[in-house]
Amino acid sequence: MFAQDGLPDVARLFIELAAIASPPGEERPVADRVLGYLRDLKLDVDEDDAGPRVGSTMGNLLCRIPPTDGAAGAPLFLCAHLDTVPPDGAIEPVVEDGVIRNGRPTILGADDKSAVAVMLEAVRRLIVERRPHAGVELLFTPKEEVGLCGANAFDQSRLTARIGYVYDHAAPIGDVILGAPHQASIDATFRGKAAHAGMYPEEGRSAIAAAARAIADLRLGRLDDETTANVGTIEGGSARNVVPETCSFQAEARSHDRDKLAELVREMLESFAFAASLGDCEVETHVDEHFSGYRFRPSDEPVRLAVEALERTGYEPRFVLSGGGADANVFNERGLQCLNLANGMASIHSADEHIAVADLEGMVEVTLALVDAAREA
Repeated sequence: MFAQDGLPDVARLFIELAAIASPPGEERPVADRVLGYLRDLKLDVDEDDAGPRVGSTMGNLLCRIPPTDGAAGAPLFLCAHLDTVPPDGAIEPVVEDGVIRNGRPTILGADDKSAVAVMLEAVRRLIVERRPHAGVELLFTPKEEVGLCGANAFDQSRLTARIGYVYDHAAPIGDVILGAPHQASIDATFRGKAAHAGMYPEEGRSAIAAAARAIADLRLGRLDDETTANVGTIEGGSARNVVPETCSFQAEARSHDRDKLAELVREMLESFAFAASLGDCEVETHVDEHFSGYRFRPSDEPVRLAVEALERTGYEPRFVLSGGGADANVFNERGLQCLNLANGMASIHSADEHIAVADLEGMVEVTLALVDAAREA
């Protein structure tokens, strides 16, 4: 269905959603647009109380589309997050040669509003075209980008479906994400002793020097085909002429192998303690497992349904592993089967973020084919 401007409905909807800034915790305006869209379709939407609990202006939105009369098969849930990484300026989507980008030098928000638009348009077509289905549930979450907060706060027992999908992987359509890593975050604070840097430097103990020594000793980047590590932020000191008393940094480690992750975290903590001792400083650390990893087999039902849907719509399925987390990690940890599919978005979290109009249309067809395959299962 095309508008007079030549863009399909799903592209126009995505452009509208992308233009609404929604950094983590400030998703209310885009949530209201999603609520309005679903209610215009005469669908009931429930919003839970997760907002205040996770520090967001919205709770999780859940919409159920009951199965059509006589339809058998498996119901599905589709999940997408409404937050984006914080933009550095205005978001003004433009279409150039069939590709949607931001006309300003900051993110577009295809992660994950492209999935939101696709799921909404697919449900609209289910209803308008009266397509038979075994039941579809839509879930929209806040604060995914800062720790899967909305999904973690959602009561998964409210879902009827046991099989679900997220479209939250930046790669060409066809990539089926068989596994995602376990992740641990590590916060470290080094404490030394302040002193005047020009008059009595020998009396000081530099927390920054100790922290720098610790970071220099770490193995960072891609450690093997399953494991990565990174230090993302660092801050410390009080003035140019003061030996710094404190220095803190934030690190993370990820691995598809839980034992490798545990060993890497132990190694990092030992590096922190050794560097602190050399600098006659103290160090405080806090480790938190942000999310658990998962692994599917090609024979598992969510994968088989995805492969069938992709092949029906002309895409070649490719099995890959992801280095990132998504709401799917939460649902899999809680006993549901939730598969992540690539949806064509590219260069996410950057000023070059973009998605092709054809990929938005293609993922609508993939979604409808998923629903058909689940009904026939």
